[in-house]
Amino acid sequence: MSSSIPSDNQADHNATVKTKLPKRLLALLLFLSIASISGIVAKQGVLFCILTLLMVVAVLGRQKAGLYMLRGYTVVQLGLVSLLPVILYDPDNLLVSPSTFQIGEWQGQIPDYIVFSVLILLSILQVWIAFTPKVKAYCYIKTNMNIMR
Repeated sequence: MSSSIPSDNQADHNATVKTKLPKRLLALLLFLSIASISGIVAKQGVLFCILTLLMVVAVLGRQKAGLYMLRGYTVVQLGLVSLLPVILYDPDNLLVSPSTFQIGEWQGQIPDYIVFSVLILLSILQVWIAFTPKVKAYCYIKTNMNIMR
């Protein structure tokens, strides 16, 4: 007995198979990969960088668990970056000079509030990308997060 109305599983499968990697997600994953690789090369938080790369691989593998990790990662990052000015505020050092950056031969000074603003905007952008419906549709493979199975 065949019906002309597809079942929910077939409709979900057909909708998710056609979903391609969103360009925004690709840009975010590329950004996270470059940041993680540079952290490994600089030997700064190597374990965290390796875990971030594993998360990128899970998202590229269309794993729902990778999507959950990406969303949690971006929300925690937004919270930490938003609290960064409060954490770094030192009442003994009220005369704060601008931060000095050196990229190759170029050396510049940027006030801290601009640095914090850029970091917060980047974090908001990451949260926006991680919670878009296209990204949710891209990650469709449901896996059990029980590693003892």
